[in-house]
Amino acid sequence: MQQIECVMLAAGLSSRMGRWKMMLPYGDGTILDCAIANALGFCQRVIVVSGFRGDELAERYRHHPQVQIAHNADYHAGMLSSIQTGVRQVRGGHFFLALGDMPGVSPWLYAALWQEKGEFVLIPRCHKGKGHPVLLPRSIITHITDAPPGVTMKQLIAQQDYRFLEVGDQAIHMDIDTPTQYRQLQSAAVMLTP
Repeated sequence: MQQIECVMLAAGLSSRMGRWKMMLPYGDGTILDCAIANALGFCQRVIVVSGFRGDELAERYRHHPQVQIAHNADYHAGMLSSIQTGVRQVRGGHFFLALGDMPGVSPWLYAALWQEKGEFVLIPRCHKGKGHPVLLPRSIITHITDAPPGVTMKQLIAQQDYRFLEVGDQAIHMDIDTPTQYRQLQSAAVMLTP
């Protein structure tokens, strides 16, 4: 049976946040802890792409059998370089691409996308806005790894067969880039706690 994998990006500097966002408190752990736990609610393996403060992530998850750290030493080159680092570790036929600063994405979103998988890129959409995680076929990996500098993932996907899945969940848009977004997310999490 195919192992379900997720490449999760956690390499950035968090410059708009003003402090490193991956380890900011959220729920019972951190933002990244929660994003990983939600992915593992459906996937068997999460490949976390580290960059900035990568040693700390390697230490934090070194005893977690379902989490693999793939360090991108070239993370300053931008997001595509991190995606390239992560996809080189993918073993299965399909894989998710997710963001480590999106702790609100629930396991059911991964399951809903997986149920509709095919030989195309599948992008979740809510109220006509695209979001994450994205489900990709293995065939796209060579397009990613061979992409020249300056190309974006959005441009690569536009050249592939891609489709949308309407999911009705705004969490696919809710990444945390600023202190205001972090406060809003914390407030929403408190309201959801029984």
